[in-house]
Amino acid sequence: MAIAEITIIPIGTQSTSLSSYVADLHKELERHTDIAFQMTPMSTILEGPLDRLLEVIRTVHEVPFTNGAERVSTSIKIDDRRDKDASMQQKMDSVARKLT
Repeated sequence: MAIAEITIIPIGTQSTSLSSYVADLHKELERHTDIAFQMTPMSTILEGPLDRLLEVIRTVHEVPFTNGAERVSTSIKIDDRRDKDASMQQKMDSVARKLT
């Protein structure tokens, strides 16, 4: 299972506020029930098979264009660990154990 962090920035919009674009991205991600995602104030974390994550990233990259953005910048960071199972929760639990 891979974990990807994505940041999608619509450029060439009518406003500096991007919350409506973020809401549209969230709605699109909810349609993909075979992957897990977690939105943060600055990015979104996705979890699932790498090939599937790349498909979903391609799909959500298009969302701002369909909502009027003239340009979109998407940054992607991928953590693809293959020596053992990894997940968003497993990573957080690992850090939490070290804090106690």
